[in-house]
This record gives sequence, C-alpha cells and structure tokens, in this order.
Amino acid sequence: MCSSSGYLKKVADTAVSGVPNNLQNFIEVVVEFVQDNVKSIFHHNNPTIAPLALTVFVWIFLMNALKLIPIDFIPYIAGEMGLPYWKIVPTTDINATLGMSLAVFYLIIHYSIKQKGVKGFAAELSLQPLGKFFIPFNLFLETVTLLAKPVSLALRLFGNMYAGEVIFILIALLPFWIQWVLSVPWAIFHILVITMQAFIFMVLTIVYMAMAHDEHDH
Repeated sequence: MCSSSGYLKKVADTAVSGVPNNLQNFIEVVVEFVQDNVKSIFHHNNPTIAPLALTVFVWIFLMNALKLIPIDFIPYIAGEMGLPYWKIVPTTDINATLGMSLAVFYLIIHYSIKQKGVKGFAAELSLQPLGKFFIPFNLFLETVTLLAKPVSLALRLFGNMYAGEVIFILIALLPFWIQWVLSVPWAIFHILVITMQAFIFMVLTIVYMAMAHDEHDH
C-alpha cells in the first residue's frame, strides 16, 4: 500500500503542464474520459461523484485485468505457500461484487435522504407511480426497484467475469497446441470484456447517483 502511494506521488510530482510523458498522458485520458461521462449523466453539483466514478472504473478494471494472468500461475504459488484455495480474480466472487454494490447502495440511500430529506425520500417510495391512493402497491414496487439496483450491479459483473473464467479453465483443459490457438484470441477479446464491465459498473453508479439527486413532484 505504501509503495503504491509512493509510486502515485512520484507520478504526480513529475507531472508537467507542457508535453506530458506517456504515463501522464494515459492518466489524463482516463480522467477526461470519466469526467465526460459524469458531465453527460450527472447534472447536479456534487464534487464527490467524479472521483467516485474514477475510483470505481479503475478499481474494477484492475481487478478484472488479473484474469489475463495465466489461470494456474498464482494459485500454484499460493498452493506452495499453504493456501490451496486461492481465487485470483476478485470479481469472479459474488461476495466481492456484492460488497461493492452494497457500497453504491449505501450512497444511493445517503444522497436520497440528504437531497430530499427523510420525508421526501419516503414520499418518493410511497407515492409513485400511482399516487396516494395506492401507497402499499407503490411502496412494494419502489422497494423492489430500489433493492434491484445493488443486486443487478453485483450479478452483472460477477456473471460476466465468472463466465469468462470458466471459458479460460475449459481452454486450459484442452491439449497444449489447441490452448495456444484459442487462448490468445480469447485473451485479446477479454481485454474488451473487462474494460466494458468496468465501464458499465461506473456508468450505472453515476446514473444511480443522479437519480438519488433528482427531485420528483409528488
């Protein structure tokens, strides 16, 4: 952790306002990409959302990218160290993806109450979409919709990454010469998959934050 912080500090200290080096240029492209998505989706004043979106995108991308390491390399080393059940890719574990989704869910509740108050948030859950004469039905629908957000976030990321891991395992069980024929194209394709999954999680997080800030007429 300390070495990572020192490395990031070194990158920040060597940043220049003129012609950037390759690493600085890459980081600026990623930051601008996230900022553009936040500006196009989130139309409120909250300086936390852009850093949140950047953290979500980079964190999930890096976790997903561990899948590109040969599937039995790190587990073999862990097994030699007495850790026989080592899962290298965190996002292929439902506990990891659900944990991140619950963090987003907490922020949804937090900003909904902060922006609308407890009364406004309660009214949003109970008075939509059919009005005050159908409060029990409205409350059921809105509660299910609210709870579906973290569940869908977790299952979407987990399902796609777990399926990719299963395919890598199946390829690893094939004869050696077939592995080379199939693994390289699949690994190249999977670079798009891991990037897309990080992007989807980030965009949905921004959308949910925007919905939590939106005011509704009751």
